[in-house]
Amino acid sequence: MHMSLTETLNDTLIRLSANLSGGYEEILTPEALAFLAELHRRFEPARRELLTRRQERERRIDAGELPDFLTETAEIRRQDWQAAPYPANLQDRRTEITGPVDRKMIVNALNSGARVFMADFEDANSPTWDNLLQGQINLRDAIRRQIDFTAENGKTYALKPQVAVLKVRPRGWHLTERHLTIDGQPVSGSLFDFGLYFFHNAHELLRRGSGPYFYLPKLESHREARLWNEVFVFAQEYVGLPVGTIKVTVLIETILASFEMDEIIYELRDHIAGLNAGRWDYIFSFIKKLKAHPAYLLPDRSQVTMQSPFMRAYAQLLVQTCHKRGIHAIGGMAAFIPNRKDPKINQFAFDKVKADKELEAATGFDGTWVAHPDLVPVAMAPFNAVLGDRPNQKEKRLSDLSITARDLLNPTIPGSSITEAGLRMNINVGILYIESWLRGVGAAAIHNLMEDAATSEISRAQVWQWLRHGAKTYDGRPIDVSWYKQVLFEEIEAIRRSLGSERYNQGRFREAARLFDGLVTQESFDAFLTLGAYEMIE
Repeated sequence: MHMSLTETLNDTLIRLSANLSGGYEEILTPEALAFLAELHRRFEPARRELLTRRQERERRIDAGELPDFLTETAEIRRQDWQAAPYPANLQDRRTEITGPVDRKMIVNALNSGARVFMADFEDANSPTWDNLLQGQINLRDAIRRQIDFTAENGKTYALKPQVAVLKVRPRGWHLTERHLTIDGQPVSGSLFDFGLYFFHNAHELLRRGSGPYFYLPKLESHREARLWNEVFVFAQEYVGLPVGTIKVTVLIETILASFEMDEIIYELRDHIAGLNAGRWDYIFSFIKKLKAHPAYLLPDRSQVTMQSPFMRAYAQLLVQTCHKRGIHAIGGMAAFIPNRKDPKINQFAFDKVKADKELEAATGFDGTWVAHPDLVPVAMAPFNAVLGDRPNQKEKRLSDLSITARDLLNPTIPGSSITEAGLRMNINVGILYIESWLRGVGAAAIHNLMEDAATSEISRAQVWQWLRHGAKTYDGRPIDVSWYKQVLFEEIEAIRRSLGSERYNQGRFREAARLFDGLVTQESFDAFLTLGAYEMIE
């Protein structure tokens, strides 16, 4: 049932235009809406100012002012200080699993054997109204161990006695929730996701021996971290919890945030438990922020690995910074996923994940991410080998390491190239993922990789960058609009043949192809593909 609800609370006009049946009214209670209204009223002006700052910074980078460590915060980087301690159930995070907030995923992830499950309202979730609200219901039920259910095929899903520690990732500061307006403005997607989850579950989580734990995405500066800290202080005081009860891990997934890791930790020092190397968004951010400069062209997406010099520098600096401040360094997500029907693909995925996690454990990371339950033991083994019975390796300081701005911005990847296969893969994956997202599926298995919004962003950003700067393949062929259009047509036909006409015609491939084509051929660069796609999902 689609309906509108308009209320006035404390002189604040709240308008909700969406489905309010099926238990959604238990989440969108008057008390919860009043809390969201307070969050919006207090923090929306600062959010908008920060987004304006992002645009201004990007213009300066386009004009030649490359990212660097901040002179005005040098004292914070030099000083010897530590973040606040955090609870016992966050000390051992050697393997974490991530995924969207559907009921089956939540049960399987909590049961997976991973130490932590990050339930994702962001890149692995297409933000349809039903996905968002059903996700809130699913998390509420999981916390209260009321999530058992039987699927249509008769399979029963139930939580084991011992489950992973739950963390939640709300949407980034740049996204809004159009179904809820407050005083005529759409509410921040960040505050909507955080606010509803925190309001309904913070006390219950503490009663059950855990707490309100979060991941924070897409931060570009310590000022954006400061805003989150102000939100946390207010929220805890609003529901009567001590400041510092909330614990967060920040994803370092933008090139700008890599220059402000110390400062981000400092702003969140009462609430922070770690930083995560959000590698896929980080690669996207490297392309996006340096898009105006042909010297920063990257090769095929598949050739940009954690061994690439700029990625290696980023990973080492993250470990060094975290351990200096007494918090966890968590490694990035392995996108490879097993295929239970094909032993060769399965073994390939296992070998790739094993090598990736061995490098992370040797570098000094305290834990890592996977996207599939079958990969939990594969990823955990290298950390078990390094950690043994220790919960983490925060004592590994990397004190002799010196990472410079030049290291973080070094685009050189020895032996790499741009290829026709890379162009085709970017177009193919971009269209397949956008089509999935438009249908409400935000985490999609494509070509034996788990694709989410971050990996799709790399695909479209690379094609835009290659076209903009007239990049050439390794054999000298220029990537121009004419050739791109030819390859686009061929890849659309390949998708149609692969899936069959019925599936193609019933899907949203034409819309996905138009959106992808527009994003990569227009003169300007859209900050996020999800901003335009959001208007198309419902």
